[in-house]
Amino acid sequence: MTKNRLEAFSDGVFAIVITLLVIELRPPELDDGESLAHALWQLWPNYLAYLISFAIIGVMWLNHHRMFEQVRIVDGGLLVLNLNLLLWMALIPFPTAVVADFIRDGGASASTAVAFYSGVVLLAAISFSALYAWILHDDRIMGVRLPPEAVRAARRRFSIGVVFYVVALGLSFVAPWVALGLHAAMAGYYLFDQASVPSAEPA
Repeated sequence: MTKNRLEAFSDGVFAIVITLLVIELRPPELDDGESLAHALWQLWPNYLAYLISFAIIGVMWLNHHRMFEQVRIVDGGLLVLNLNLLLWMALIPFPTAVVADFIRDGGASASTAVAFYSGVVLLAAISFSALYAWILHDDRIMGVRLPPEAVRAARRRFSIGVVFYVVALGLSFVAPWVALGLHAAMAGYYLFDQASVPSAEPA
């Protein structure tokens, strides 16, 4: 398979998944005497969940693009690990809807909803880190000879999110709002290029 075909397929999945998020934003049903403005305001958990998940999936797409700009050869391991990433990324709209439905009421349901969300994002982050590690493990994939110290630094920089997503999962049970804030902060971290690696010479 060519790199262009892999990127086209992946971009299509990213586009579909990020579009699915907005499906959960439905017009409100008005109670007797309730104004539309009030009903729209009551949907704020849906807006918040949408924004956080849009940011997470958006920066995943950005870094996927940055990562594959450097790839020259696609092998079987790369295909499988890319599919594994898409598996977990495509699931994110489901826990997003769960968070939107249960975060407002607080209590055990809110904690469970955010823990479910954090768990899925954590699995997506682990999958992304595994894909990145595979790309860096063989100079032939990127077509350049990578300095070992640059590879180690890039892996640490790119995979740090896994640590914070584990923390977010733990916080979900005691402070679900803080956990959601941590997810938003990590989206900000990955907004900047964490995937590029300076090369030394052609492989």
